[in-house]
Amino acid sequence: MTTTASTNTPAQPFAVAVDVMGGDYAPEELVAGAVQAARQHGIAVLLVGDTAAVKAELSKHPTDGLPVTLVPSQGVILETDHPALAMREKPRASVVEAAKLVRTGRAQAMVSLGSTGAAMATATLVLGLLEGVERPAVGGPFLAPLSNAVLVDLGSNVDCRPAQLLGFAAIGVAFARSIQGVDNPRVALLSVGAEEGKGNRQAKEAFSLLKASKLNFVGNIEGGDFFLDRADVVVCDGFVGNVILKFAEGLGVAIAHQLPMLLAGYLSSEAMKKVSRDLSALTNAVEAAGGGPLFGVNGVVIVGHGRSRAATVADAIRMAKRAVDVKLVEAMRREMAAL
Repeated sequence: MTTTASTNTPAQPFAVAVDVMGGDYAPEELVAGAVQAARQHGIAVLLVGDTAAVKAELSKHPTDGLPVTLVPSQGVILETDHPALAMREKPRASVVEAAKLVRTGRAQAMVSLGSTGAAMATATLVLGLLEGVERPAVGGPFLAPLSNAVLVDLGSNVDCRPAQLLGFAAIGVAFARSIQGVDNPRVALLSVGAEEGKGNRQAKEAFSLLKASKLNFVGNIEGGDFFLDRADVVVCDGFVGNVILKFAEGLGVAIAHQLPMLLAGYLSSEAMKKVSRDLSALTNAVEAAGGGPLFGVNGVVIVGHGRSRAATVADAIRMAKRAVDVKLVEAMRREMAAL
């Protein structure tokens, strides 16, 4: 393991910058997960955080020969902070320094499990947005493997104009092509009815824009259609998307808690625990996968749950490498240009 400042160090062939100060269990679980990714998958990681805190955690792990580097930062942007204001007050915060490493090319991707708002604001200001994108968005197959449909947005934008939903559709298509291997992704608009003309003003205007686009738009779908393979990309604003995401996660946890009582006498205690864990994973795919990319920014930025533990952090780092390998940003740029 090497310790260095963020300058005067040769660029790595491939590296992921990890904001190890963000998240409920930072820096302990973040450092452990990064070391795991370096050991098991050979991914070079740049641990961005407070020097003393990160060194203390690294001392708990054997890192000799591992591509693990400490990049000092000062301060943390918390969930309770206003992202833009906090960036001015904490210009060397861990999430900001991680984004700078991507901008300068020292890292090819970054991972943050802290404030999503801070990651969005930092990525927008430090890395910039792709041409045609008004706001970055969070999305992905949040119900996999129950449904492979990519939902955009999952909560980063709670007030959206119809034109922004069109942009969400394009970058969702890029994800479905690059990550999921769908040749011609079907795009649908989430609404209160499948018929054209259903929904509020936002949905009706977005429908017209999507219908006139070059995307493979298949119309409106309802919430239950996620499980009927009627679309590969589903578009909605972040207010609706986040409600659906949190409802699905909470429902899975609630059912998992009820299973031991319902299955008592039918399965062994160990079998019931396994079924409960599997059910929770089915309804919490975002956390199980480690996180997902921030769509629309000019760089690979993976955001995930703040409550993530080491194994999930390692998965987020692997997701970052995969997004780089499949050239996800370039694919999103092409889809936006096609609009």
